[in-house]
Amino acid sequence: MKEASEKLRISKWKLYDLIRSRRLATVQIGRRRLITAEALAALVQQLQQESMA
Repeated sequence: MKEASEKLRISKWKLYDLIRSRRLATVQIGRRRLITAEALAALVQQLQQESMA
C-alpha cells in the first residue's frame, strides 16, 4: 500500500478511499491486500478519461 500511495503521490487514506469505492482493484493473498501495477495504470487511465470528458 505504501508503494502504491507513493507512486500515485496521494495519502494512504485517499488510497483506502479509492479501494473502498472500488475504483482501484486489489488482490488479496491471505491477510495481505496487494495492488498490481496494471491496476494503478488502469486507475490513472480512467482518471485521465474522466478529466477529458
